[in-house]
Amino acid sequence: MARTRTSEPLNSSRRRQRSVRVTVAVFLLAVATVAVLGAIPTQSPVLLSISSVLAIALGWAALRIVWTEVLQSRREHATDRAATATAYRSLFSERAAEHAQFTTVMTERLAASNTSVHELQAVLVNAQRVAAEEAVRAETAESAFAAALVRVAELERSIDLLRDEQEAELALLVDTERGSVDDLLDFDEKVAQASGKHAKGDAKLA
Repeated sequence: MARTRTSEPLNSSRRRQRSVRVTVAVFLLAVATVAVLGAIPTQSPVLLSISSVLAIALGWAALRIVWTEVLQSRREHATDRAATATAYRSLFSERAAEHAQFTTVMTERLAASNTSVHELQAVLVNAQRVAAEEAVRAETAESAFAAALVRVAELERSIDLLRDEQEAELALLVDTERGSVDDLLDFDEKVAQASGKHAKGDAKLA
């Protein structure tokens, strides 16, 4: 921006100088033309000679002025092109540096993103492995629980069978004991009767 602002006054001053030189060259050609046209009607050799020499001199002067302007314009254009090339070169260098910095930053960000992705993938794999282990453990626990339920049912059936057997044995034992008691009672009665008979016999003998 600063270079553009400073170049605007220089360009305006160059345009003013160019316009002045072109105006002077046109004025000289106009004077030469007027001198020749003014000397022709007189048909005077002296005036024609003077006007011709003057016209040639003014023409060469105008040509010199225009040629100088052309050379100066070429030099100015060359200078402008060199300045533009330098500006573009510096701008290209700045853009290249910015691009390199941007590339470095984006590469670092991409590397960090890849690292994060790999870490997340590792965490996901671990989580999947833990979930699979937990699923296997759950299946094993369910199998063990089902086996335990089957075992409990078997034990309950065994307990029921044992209770039935114990009740049957207890009933048999009770019946047996009742029979034994009855036999004892009969035996006691028989003993008592026998004792009574012996007592009567002894009394008769006495």
